[in-house]
Amino acid sequence: MGFIISLLVLSLLIFFHELGHFFAARFFGVHVDVFSIGFGKKIVSKKIGDTEWRLSAVPLGGYVKMKGQDDSDPTKISFDDDSYNMKKPWQRIIILFAGPFANFFTAFMLYFAISQIGTPLSPLFDFTRYIPAKVGGFTEDSPAKAAGLDINDTIIKINDISIKNWGEVGEVIQSQEESLHLTIDRKGMQKQFTFSPIIATQTNKFGEDVKRKLIGIGPSIPEEKLSFSFSEGLQFAYNETLYASGLIYQSLEKLITGAIGADKLGGVITIVDITAKASDAGIIVLFLFTALISVNLGVLNLLPIPALDGGHIMFNLYEMIRGKAPSENVLYRLTVIGWTILFGLMFVGLFNDINRLWG
Repeated sequence: MGFIISLLVLSLLIFFHELGHFFAARFFGVHVDVFSIGFGKKIVSKKIGDTEWRLSAVPLGGYVKMKGQDDSDPTKISFDDDSYNMKKPWQRIIILFAGPFANFFTAFMLYFAISQIGTPLSPLFDFTRYIPAKVGGFTEDSPAKAAGLDINDTIIKINDISIKNWGEVGEVIQSQEESLHLTIDRKGMQKQFTFSPIIATQTNKFGEDVKRKLIGIGPSIPEEKLSFSFSEGLQFAYNETLYASGLIYQSLEKLITGAIGADKLGGVITIVDITAKASDAGIIVLFLFTALISVNLGVLNLLPIPALDGGHIMFNLYEMIRGKAPSENVLYRLTVIGWTILFGLMFVGLFNDINRLWG
């Protein structure tokens, strides 16, 4: 059942991505020949208006085939008024950006739904940005405990920097060079403590060993679910969509620079496996992972790689700046390079997936 749900989730995210392209293309009067969920041999199809809507055999992808635009051969163009390539560069950029935007918007709506349903705090997801900076426990040899801090103390300031939530505690500590001066609230009374953090090596969210300043405290985790008002939910959805996008960009940067090995790259098997496990853990966890995958699709499609939306946006920006499009020969060569990069990444991801399955 989990496998079926994971395929449905991926298909829906692809559908929303392509729907973004479709609506933007139709808004600017571009004829759409085919709207397909999946690749390869078509299983079922129906002509609605001037567009053939398909469900194809391989459900791990999809495409919108617009008149005058062909990713497999960029030299196939049309000079009709309802052709993609006859539109102004800025119009084409909007059509291209609409797909990733649809993924970001889907993630935003999922995060908003989570905010209204309410989510329990879990080690799987870092929501400490939304809980008070209240001390819930100490580690062994804790500098904070030795200095006199106690359970249920709420941190108000660190070195005159106001603290609004638990997520800010670690960030501020890392940014300070010398000893720490903490102002805390203890049963309505303010107290001050001055001490130095310890330096320890920890593994960060990207699997890297990094040195961090620690004061040996843990948060007080509320037993009730996190819940938000309508307006707070909108802010939560915006923050989490932005936060997830930043994490993915950081991961890509670390992959490119070699800080994270290529063996950490996962393919479609990993995505299906994680989504299936998420579906078994409940609707909230499924929504969270689906939102993360949706943001992932949005970010990856905006990469400046020919054959992706980001690559086509790059070509159109070039045309806007230079006043002319790249030559057909250049477009063709860059598109071939783009497909080579994509297939190479897909192969590495699949290779890693198979290695993980074999242990």
